[in-house]
Amino acid sequence: MLDIIAAVLLVVGGFFVLVAAVGILRLPDILMRMHASTKAGTLGAGMILLAVAFTYAEIGIVSRAVATIIFILMTAPVAAHAIGRAAYHHGITFWKGTVVDDLREYYQKKS
Repeated sequence: MLDIIAAVLLVVGGFFVLVAAVGILRLPDILMRMHASTKAGTLGAGMILLAVAFTYAEIGIVSRAVATIIFILMTAPVAAHAIGRAAYHHGITFWKGTVVDDLREYYQKKS
């Protein structure tokens, strides 16, 4: 039964990692690419790590897998925010369909 759960987690995790990769290639600007890589990539990596934990079912491996999942969940949003902020400060051009720029007024006041 654990093998079936692990297989399902691997397939679904691989699918989400594939979606993240396609999102990075196909989305029009860095902010959308960043969103795809952090959301789908984190979910996919977490599911793959859970599959590893179910497959081996040893306390050392399970604890490392859970610790790695927690680390990814804590660092991916922070990294995405830092990348997005750096890109915004660098003056990226938004996708033509972007209609709201909430940060423009904030950064114009500070200048």
